Amino acid sequence: MDPAKKMQTLHYIDKKVEKQSFLSKLNEWKIGVIPLPLYVALALIIYGASVYNQLPPDMIGGFAVIMVMGILLGEIGLKVPILKDIGGPAILALLIPSILVFYNLINPAAMEAVTTLMKTSNFLYLYISCLVAGSILGMNRKVLVQGFTRMFVPLLLGTLAAVVAGVLVGSLFGYEMKHTFFYIVVPIIGGGIGEGILPLSLAYSQILGTSAESFVSQMIPAAVIGNIVAIICAGLMKRLGEKRPELTGNGVLVKAKGGDGISNKTNITKPVDFSLMGAGLLIACSFFIFGSLAHKFLGIPGPVLMIVAATLVKCLNVMSAKMEQGAYHLYKFVSTSLTWPLMVGLGLLFIPLEDVVKIVTPAYVVICSVVVIAMVGTGYFVGKFMNMFPVDSAIVTGCHSGLGGTGDVAILSASNRMSLMPFAQVATRLGGAATVILATLLMKLLS
Repeated sequence: MDPAKKMQTLHYIDKKVEKQSFLSKLNEWKIGVIPLPLYVALALIIYGASVYNQLPPDMIGGFAVIMVMGILLGEIGLKVPILKDIGGPAILALLIPSILVFYNLINPAAMEAVTTLMKTSNFLYLYISCLVAGSILGMNRKVLVQGFTRMFVPLLLGTLAAVVAGVLVGSLFGYEMKHTFFYIVVPIIGGGIGEGILPLSLAYSQILGTSAESFVSQMIPAAVIGNIVAIICAGLMKRLGEKRPELTGNGVLVKAKGGDGISNKTNITKPVDFSLMGAGLLIACSFFIFGSLAHKFLGIPGPVLMIVAATLVKCLNVMSAKMEQGAYHLYKFVSTSLTWPLMVGLGLLFIPLEDVVKIVTPAYVVICSVVVIAMVGTGYFVGKFMNMFPVDSAIVTGCHSGLGGTGDVAILSASNRMSLMPFAQVATRLGGAATVILATLLMKLLS
């Protein structure tokens, strides 16, 4: 009798499975964490609102557009073979929106909402502020100090290697060395469009007596291509770290006993306290505002001063563990949930494919690629000899060839190492500022 009873029980379960509704099966398919039917319904609502001009032209509409696109593109990037191993989500989230804009396939209502979110509300800097504050305050003090002091060696040597390699390869393709240096290499390592290319274009125009706009259109393609190559390199470095775990700290820059990129496990294992996360948001915003205020008196870029302030607060141990925990949990939420949507916004507004298409040739792409590969490769090998994790050292050094804060987000997202954001920001801001100053002086000297 016992076997018969067991058979009946199994038969009953099979019937239940057979009766499972079609909708329940559909709900098992997910876009990100959202069941497919719900995602389709939400996407149709947002699309319909944009078509009939009912999409709010503010943060609400902006978040709706970038979230619905970012979740989908990130999910596709994680699933496509080969692409998923070279930073697929970051590449798709940046390039697909840019291509849609290039072919005029994004309607005006959606663009207006995203523009308000990204430019008027400055969502990029809010994102970076949360990551910088949370990752620094949640980091081991010893590792933090060692990371900042050691990262400059691979950064400097990587920059020199990038310049030499780029100029030499450019000359092989028939480019004049001066042109390769000032219009291809320097834009790639200049710290992005706003902080690098625009100041450079103004400086070049004053020195050479030509309009700044002509220089902008010459330099932007190099920066965009360099950033794409850096994203791919970051994805490959991530893949190398997965195959050779001893080469990576998974977001830790310096090898240290008991050192771990994120502080004591208490912050990680403690349950999320939403009131503390609110305090973490206030702390992140205050660090950014401090940087802007101090910039007025010191002349140093605000984001750099924000990092310095957060580092001093951490090293001097003046903030309570509870507040650090709140900032850390906010950082985890932002980096987990908002990275791909943010990159959609950046792709819609800050990746101008029109300028890239005008000037790009196969030789041009090769030169840009060699510049970035030389920098990343140098960061890898120098980091290896400096008791740093070579994979993480290479990724941080590669951030110097990104599109400023935009590039840092994309590169670290592709490598799944958002905790390296403070180091990436230093590489981008200080490295970029130094590049702009030296390039301007050299241009004046050689003219």
